Amino acid sequence: MTDLARQADRPKIFAYYFPDYHADARNAAWFGEGWDEWHLVRAAVPRFPEHLQPKVPLLGYQDEADPAVAQSSIELADRFGIDGFIFDYYWYDDGPYLQRALDEGFLGAPNPERVEFSLMWANHDLLDIFPRRDLTTMPRTLKRGAIGRAAFERMARHVVDCYFWRPQYTRVHGRPRFSIYEVGALIRGLGGVREAADALNWFDGLARESGHPGVHFDAVVWGFAVLPAEIPIAAPEKLIRELGFRSASSYVWIHHADSAQHPFPFADTWREVAATAFLEYDGYRKRLGVPFHPNATAGWDASARVAAEAEFSRDDLPYTPVWQATPADFEHGLRLAKSFISASGYDYRELTINAWNEWTEGSYLLPDEVDGFARLEAVLRVFGPRANRGSP
Repeated sequence: MTDLARQADRPKIFAYYFPDYHADARNAAWFGEGWDEWHLVRAAVPRFPEHLQPKVPLLGYQDEADPAVAQSSIELADRFGIDGFIFDYYWYDDGPYLQRALDEGFLGAPNPERVEFSLMWANHDLLDIFPRRDLTTMPRTLKRGAIGRAAFERMARHVVDCYFWRPQYTRVHGRPRFSIYEVGALIRGLGGVREAADALNWFDGLARESGHPGVHFDAVVWGFAVLPAEIPIAAPEKLIRELGFRSASSYVWIHHADSAQHPFPFADTWREVAATAFLEYDGYRKRLGVPFHPNATAGWDASARVAAEAEFSRDDLPYTPVWQATPADFEHGLRLAKSFISASGYDYRELTINAWNEWTEGSYLLPDEVDGFARLEAVLRVFGPRANRGSP
């Protein structure tokens, strides 16, 4: 294969980044001074024989708002073939949440230009599952993900002013990439499909006024809700067309697998979940009308978000099924994704990975004390170094 062919075949590879491993003012008010999700990681316990908990990070319980920590993550990503991060981005009716990892850590590091970054607006309801203690009732809602037009415009202005202009911000055909996690919440908050389309068009115009050729809006699509308040989209192709999305993507495989249909608590193999996800991905590719980019998910075990004293039961689906994926299982998923992408024929190719650091959901690339760097090594083995396609 020629160098040109290798470059054309290698997708952009982005890892989702969950920024809840630093001190945050809202978390302090809700859970106590200095709280972060490392508290849940440390407190996790095995729930059944052979359950691999707690997860222990090989590099330690790092403060991701520290630029030196971000520097290390950037170096690791670049070294193992990750083109950049997609930060889970939180903005509610009264403003931002969990932004220090990006603003102080990543952007404050001495080397952020070595990888790309973009944002996925994580506009789901924020529920108190930190941890979940009572499985008989819905967790309390800390913040509503559906926001009105005024708050939406404040967010858009902040994103354009603070992030889009940066040279390492990911662009697709020149347009800054901005992903929306829950299309249903977007519509609900803005008052309807027509109103949501108008708001996205306004956002696009704002970017154009700032010198960009518009915004590349990406819709996260999926079939089964994960958080109890999430809104599955029954006909995503219709909404994608009406709202003007330019691509669609997936956040995590379990969005495409009905947890209630799998064994409990030690679910069947991760490769079966992969097969289910890619079957649904194939359907999206055929019918959405825009490029659909797949995901590779490192595993799933969110038992750390169920209090140790709570009964571990089906009542907390889908958080209680556990898929203990091995690095080999993850590599199998990467190879499925590679074949899927090669067959797509798109002029822009992208793979998302869940995730860089979702420790409390058991889905991470960062090294742990059991598997070391094996998941990162799998990415490099399957796709080769970034030089095979070129740096940003």
